[in-house]
Parts: sequence; C-alpha cells; structure tokens
Amino acid sequence: MEAKKMKETRVVQTDQVLINDLNNYHTLFGGVLMKKMDACATLSARRHSRVKECVTASTDSVNFIEPIRQSDSVCIESFVSFTGKTSMEIFCKVTAEDLETGERRIATTAFLTFVPLDENKRPIEVPGIIPETKEEKYLFETGKERDKIRKLKREQNKDLVSHLVLDKPWD
Repeated sequence: MEAKKMKETRVVQTDQVLINDLNNYHTLFGGVLMKKMDACATLSARRHSRVKECVTASTDSVNFIEPIRQSDSVCIESFVSFTGKTSMEIFCKVTAEDLETGERRIATTAFLTFVPLDENKRPIEVPGIIPETKEEKYLFETGKERDKIRKLKREQNKDLVSHLVLDKPWD
C-alpha cells in the first residue's frame, strides 16, 4: 500500500457565522464548531483511505483558543497528520477571519482519530502519510507521542466504564 502526501488529504471549508449558531455570549457554539470539524475531518479520512465508511474513534485535544464572532468567517482545514495500522489521526485547524478588518487568528485546534471500515464493518489497513511542509513535519513527528497518550487514555476509559452502573438515576 503506497503512502500518500498529507496535502492529498487536505480539506478546507469556509463558512460564515450565522446568528442561530451563536451562544448567549454572541460567539459560535463549541458544539456547532465540533460538528463542522468532524464533517471536515471525515472527508480527509475518506480521501486518505478511499473507503465508503470511516468512523470517528475519538476526538481529543479540542482547544478553543479564540472566540469566533458573528462578524467572522470560519475556515476549517483538516488533513491526515499521522497513521497507525488501521487508524488515522486528523488534524483540524480553525482560522477565524474578521470580515470587516481582514484580521485572521487561529481560533481552535483539534485532533480526531478515524478508522476506515470494510463492507463487514471491520477495520482495514490504511496507507502511510508523507509530510512535506514545516507544519506537516512537526505534526507527523509529534504524532507517535499523541498516539501513545490516546492508547493510555483508551485503557483508562475501559477501566472507568467497568466501574459504571446502568441503574436508572431516577429510580
């Protein structure tokens, strides 16, 4: 399976901020932005794996750095930044641009992990990834450490779930 360049997986989606997407602080709801990032990252994952179905395995390190206001456009850029055997880490960078002044700022960053599935809903192997730019190389070189942390968190979550009860809290 031939490795692909990161730029081949890049997806860029720009949108305006609508009034229905604002919270009571007049900034973009975090959940609305997360939905947009997941949709963009899904396209990057499918572009890399070339399968019909890719599922979100985890979303980690969602960092809301700057608020996004109604006067801004929101640009989400996603691409595969690291790969395992059957998983892909997708990096999302959100840039807000004040449409009146042209000022641009990094508003949010996030890492999402996707797994491509075959027709039997089983994980399949993914191609490797080739970084080219300084930004891509940095993300790729730091990917192994993030992958190790995700595996540790997955084990911790399994332990947590084993201690949870299914009783109805209102009974």
